[in-house]
Amino acid sequence: MTDLYARNLKLQLEWYGEPLGERFRRLLGRLDLSQAQLAGVLGLSAPMLSQLMSGQRAKISNPTVLSRLLQLEATVNEPGWDNLPLAEQTRRLDEIRGAQRSTLTVDQGRETPAGPATSADPVVAIQSLLRDIASASDLQGAAELLEDHYPDLAEALRVLGAGRTQDARTYYTRITSHR
Repeated sequence: MTDLYARNLKLQLEWYGEPLGERFRRLLGRLDLSQAQLAGVLGLSAPMLSQLMSGQRAKISNPTVLSRLLQLEATVNEPGWDNLPLAEQTRRLDEIRGAQRSTLTVDQGRETPAGPATSADPVVAIQSLLRDIASASDLQGAAELLEDHYPDLAEALRVLGAGRTQDARTYYTRITSHR
């Protein structure tokens, strides 16, 4: 395994709780789908799925694809999934295929329903958006690059993107009270 693959698998472990190849292989076996069929449900190309599985790529960069993955995992892990008629299983897969972002969020590697407070909280919305785009370490790196010329933007990335939610709320209150 090359350094790039090892790095990518390490990042997947950090971001997703385990390498994506393991998650995808579990779904492939559970659903008896080909990689191309699973890619179709998730909204990925088959080559992209293969690259994510092998560690050639580290990140699912489309938040809708990640949302579909979480929905699919939650669906197939429901009690009684295996007892559903094939037509109902297919209908549910088609429903996931057509889904946009779901109301599922990731909390320490567990999927949880997002409540109304989450969507109404601008700080959580900003953090979610930034964290859908990049990892905390990438946001910290971007902040370092911006620091010399755009210190306010660098601080926003550090606090809102990579900081704790309580610190982000304090920052947000301070910034919005100056309007």
